[in-house]
Amino acid sequence: MNQTNNLFITATNTDIGKTYASELFLKYYASKGLKVGYFKPIETGVTSLPIDGNKMLNLVKKLNPEFDVSINDIVPYQFELPAAPYVAKKGSKIDIDLIIEKKEYLQSLCDILIIEGAGGLLVPIEKDFFIIDLIKKLKTKAILICPSKLGSINDSLLSMEALKNRNIDFDWYINLYKDKKSFEEVSLPFYKDYFKKINFLDELKV
Repeated sequence: MNQTNNLFITATNTDIGKTYASELFLKYYASKGLKVGYFKPIETGVTSLPIDGNKMLNLVKKLNPEFDVSINDIVPYQFELPAAPYVAKKGSKIDIDLIIEKKEYLQSLCDILIIEGAGGLLVPIEKDFFIIDLIKKLKTKAILICPSKLGSINDSLLSMEALKNRNIDFDWYINLYKDKKSFEEVSLPFYKDYFKKINFLDELKV
C-alpha cells in the first residue's frame, strides 16, 4: 500500500462502509507506528453528537493521544437532516476554504490523516460542487470502498471512471458484507478477469 499523509475514504454510495473502512485504516496505520488522525468535513443526520465522527474521535484518541481536538474540529459541518449536504444545509453556506484550513490543521497533529466523505462521489455539497470535487480540492488520494452485493460491478466501475476523469489517484477495496454467499459466483469472476489485483477491506484487519 502506498503511504501518503492523507487519504480520503469515499464509496460507490451511502451505507457501503466508509466509517468501517476509516476504522480499519486508522488501526492499520497505528499498528505501523504512525500517529493517526481523523477528519469528517460534513456529517448529516446529526441530532446531538455526530455518530460517526464521535465514534472515530474516541478511537483516534486511544490510538494517538496527541490528537487533542474536539468533535467540532473533526466534524466542522453538522446537519440534522439525513440527506445530501446540499439539501441538509437548508440554504446555509459550506465554506470549502474552512474545510481546507481544518484539514491542514488536523494534518499537522498526525502522520496520516484519514478523511471520511459523505455518501458517494457525486453527492452534492453545493449546486455545482460534489464530494469528488472536494477530494480534488483537498489534494488527497482517494480510497474507494465498493460493495459486494449484486450490481456492485456497475457501481464500482462507474465510480472508478469518475475518479480517473478527474485525474484523482485512488485505490479500491471491496467490503464483503452483503451477498457474501453469492459474491464468489456472481461478481468475483469478472473482478478476477478484469483486474490484476483485488483488495478486500477485511485484509486490513490487525
